[in-house]
Order: sequence, then structure tokens, then C-alpha cells
Amino acid sequence: MKIQNPILKGFNPDPSICRAGEDYYIATSTFEWFPGVQIHHSKDLVNWRLVAHPLNRISLLDMKGNPNSGGIWAPDLSYHDGKFWLIYTDVKVTEGIWKDCTNYLTTCETVNGEWSEPIPLTGSGFDASLFHDNDGKKYLLNMYWDHRTYNHNFYGIALQEYCPEKQQLIGESKIIYKGTDIKYTEGPHLYNIGDYYYLFTAEGGTTYQHAETVARSKNIFGPYETQPDYPLLTSWHDPRNTLQKCGHASLLHTHTGEWYIAHLTGRPLPVGDQPVLEQRGYCPLGRETALQKIEWVDEWPVVVGGKQGSMTVEAPKMEEVKWEETFPEIDDFDSEKLNINFQSLRIPLTEDIASLKSKKGHLRLYGKESLTSKFTQAFVARRWQAFSFDASTSISFSPDTFQQAAGLTCYYNTENWTTLQVTWDENKGKVIDLIVCDNFEFSQPLKENVISVPDNVEYVHFKVEVRVETYQYSYSFDGINWILIPVTFESRKLSDDYIRGGGFFTGAFVGINCIDISGKNKPADFDYFTYKEL
Repeated sequence: MKIQNPILKGFNPDPSICRAGEDYYIATSTFEWFPGVQIHHSKDLVNWRLVAHPLNRISLLDMKGNPNSGGIWAPDLSYHDGKFWLIYTDVKVTEGIWKDCTNYLTTCETVNGEWSEPIPLTGSGFDASLFHDNDGKKYLLNMYWDHRTYNHNFYGIALQEYCPEKQQLIGESKIIYKGTDIKYTEGPHLYNIGDYYYLFTAEGGTTYQHAETVARSKNIFGPYETQPDYPLLTSWHDPRNTLQKCGHASLLHTHTGEWYIAHLTGRPLPVGDQPVLEQRGYCPLGRETALQKIEWVDEWPVVVGGKQGSMTVEAPKMEEVKWEETFPEIDDFDSEKLNINFQSLRIPLTEDIASLKSKKGHLRLYGKESLTSKFTQAFVARRWQAFSFDASTSISFSPDTFQQAAGLTCYYNTENWTTLQVTWDENKGKVIDLIVCDNFEFSQPLKENVISVPDNVEYVHFKVEVRVETYQYSYSFDGINWILIPVTFESRKLSDDYIRGGGFFTGAFVGINCIDISGKNKPADFDYFTYKEL
């Protein structure tokens, strides 16, 4: 049995892996997508399924107005004292010299139960984690942010004791590690193994120079010595390795006595048998999660197969447990609960935004703000998880102004998306139009050639065909005969690597939306949504 990387495909970055008995869980970042944090479950480290979004109510996570790629950064999941502990960061400011954020703690006896009300901890930096020491004490770690213009922003790794009884941090916060010459030291995870405390940190920034560095000390407060052959993990030296951007790792000791790290990675769009080498390429699937096996040499961890990371990894000595797919090829919206793979932007989908009860077998979206809004969108989407796939939907919608629209959207953030939509034209009535937002520059390629919808057609069908480097939309009035829109889009434009500016950390999504800026909340009924990987 082999582990095939990445184990969590599509936008699933900053993995925090933990064990509860013989069950394994990985928590990943969700940024501005709601509900917050994705948790996947496995019994064998080979087969994984999405089981929970713990931050599923406003009291746990209020992101209304959060910037693009703000929100949930690098959650930390641990299991101790018979329950799960989740540390998460909500980042409110991403641009400028500050990273305004708060780190919170919530707990639950099961990953898919109701998590406790959050305990605010510190705002001194992001990527916080909780360490449970063998003596019963608990400590919070986080990178420590330096806003001073004459210093490097990444000041070091801070450590401070946490008191569960008082539900607050106690004692002093101390900088225990300043990092290496790779810089951008973040994502700390601490482990007590044998005589040493091992501090795992991400370095190099979360792009192609990303890395994971390990340091150790016999005292929890240091001093920490860096692994001589650092970093532990990076693909920067190997531009042709399929797994790029390798870094931001967490350590796992299995119940069978084996060691692994879960780490962040990105796969550039392939060309032939090799990734694109221009700028190391573009990763529209976002930053994903992979696993590597670890061996110990001279009491230091070493990645089996090379520090660049491998696509195929030896699996642990466990019985294989396979899961059913969590997302059906066709979702007919027959359930009263939205599929777990769907998410919304920044806020929960309350009944006045999205309803599976208003019209049987449909998802009704009530028209809200535009796709450029950071406040209230009626938008439901799922991740791109393959380089080639088809997605489609059908819409019953009766607009009476061009301020109303409903459609199928490929989306990165509020400044980068394309959408094929049903809307209104004063001269032609109900029409199909195409809108493009490219680094916040707008265009409508169909211009005067918008497509009229016949009066006798209730449902308009839309489809997008993603084919590695490009994607195209089609429409149909019967769901059988499809007409291709003669506009080709580049997949790379929905990637971290294309987005203008800095601080963009998500991935491409495909979904359905309804817009009504007239204030009438005009609803659109979606009969199905399909997603089929090729």
C-alpha cells in the first residue's frame, strides 16, 4: 500500500496533523471561506475524507468585511485530555505594515460536534499552536510580528504558558527561536521526543522558496540548535519536482510506531511530462497537503526519499480503510443540508441567502451583493481539485433588470473571477452574458452579442470545461445540446502566482451565485450541480 501525494487535493494548505487513538485528522486553512477550517479523517494515512468544518457559527468566526486571503490562517489541531483542541487565527488586515489578528482556542470531544465558545488568546502574531507537555503544562506558540519598517517582519517564535483552569495565558511571552538565514520563520509546532524538545517551523515564505526547518533543545525555553543540514524539507533546489512549495509541516507518530510529516505543497500546471518552469509555473489548485515518511538519524528527523518530497510514499503498516466519495458527481439538492464540500464567502448561508427548503429539489439563492463584495454574497462554491474537470448547473431565474444576475462562476477572490450568467437586457429581455474580472479590470467579451433566452425556456443550463491550462463555458436550453461560448480563459489567472500584489493564499473555486443590487432579493433556483473529474 502506498500513499499517493497530494493526499488532500485542491486548496488545503498549512496542515496540522494529529492522532486520536487509531484515528488520524488533518486541519487546514480556509482563509475567507466559511465555515472555517477543514478537517479530514483517515484510518490508514492513505484514504482521507472531509468530515468537519468546526468554525460554523458567527460566535466562533465573524469574517464579514475580511480582506481577500484574510480570515483563518494555519489552524492547529491536537488531541489531549480526551478532547480535541483547535487553535485558529482570524486575520483582519493583510496589507501594510501590520497583520491585525486574534488567536483563539476552542475545544470539542469530537471533531464534528459542537465546538466551545472561543477563548481569545493573543494578537502578537499568527500561525499559533498549542503544545501539551508531558508534565501537564500547556504552551501557546506563535510567530511574533514586527511592524517596524526598519526590521524584518518575522521577529521570531514566541512561547507562553496557557492555563486551562483560568482559560488564559499566564507568565511571560518569550522568544525562543529567531530562525535561520532562510527567514520568514512561522508555523511553529513543538514536540517532546526523548531528551529533546523539537521545534518545527516553516521558513522562506509560502511560495517556491518555501521550506521546513527543525531545531531542538533540552529545555523548552531554549536555546534551540538548528538541524545542521537544514532545511528538513524544501523543493527550491529541484524545479522539476512535481511537488513544489514544500514546507509548513507538522509531525505525526503513528500507533504502529512510524513517523510522518504532513506538509504544504503546490503542483504547477503541467506541460507534457514536466511542470511549467517559467516562474516555476502557476498553481490554480492552490496549496495542497502531502505526506512524507520520516526516519531518525543522530536524533534528527530526515525525509525518506529526499528533502524535496516524493509523490509516492511508503504507507504505514495498517489495514486499508476506504471511504465513499463525499461529493457526488451530481448533486440534485434533494437534501435539506448542503454538501460538506460547498462553502460560502465570509458569512454563513442563512435561510434568507440560501435555502434547500424553499423549492423541493433545488437550491434557492436570494440575490445579494456583487462578486466583488467582501460583505454579503449569495455564492456557493467548491474547490477545483483536478487539472481537468467539468462542472455544470441549471438555473430558473426571472430577472427584470440588468442589476439582477445568476450564474456559474470560476473564482479566486473578489478581484479575479469569470462568470456566465442569466441577466436582463432592456432590448432583448432575458439574456446570457459573460463578465470577467482580471486583477480588478473588468470586461464583457460578448458585448453586443449577448444571447437571448427563448420565452418558453424556464431552465438555462451552464457548463464549464476545465482542461489544464484553459477553460471554457457552454450553455444549453435543454441540458442536451450544448453551445460553446467562443471565449477561452487561462487557468493560471485563478492562482496565487498570478494575483497582483501580495498576501494571496487560496485557490480556484467553481460555484453558483445570485446577484441583485436593486434591493429586491430576486431569487434564483438551481436544480443541480455537477462536478466530474476527468
